[in-house]
Amino acid sequence: MNRDLEHYYNVYFDLFRSEGWKQIIEELSENAENVSSIESIKDQNDLYFRKGQLNVLGHLINLESITLSAYEEAMQEDEEDD
Repeated sequence: MNRDLEHYYNVYFDLFRSEGWKQIIEELSENAENVSSIESIKDQNDLYFRKGQLNVLGHLINLESITLSAYEEAMQEDEEDD
């Protein structure tokens, strides 16, 4: 793995270990629960807006596992290239 890519992953891993990251993920998870409630959806546009919100929230909530999977895949590709 080249240095830039290794640095890229290390910056994320440092972030994921921080208390701030844990706090924001907790808050985003709570927000996702509120946004996913269908009782207050007014119309189709509101439904699509909430769908977009949930997509973004889901990506952020799962960013740690997405990043770890990509890192492991990059490491495996490096091992195969050696």
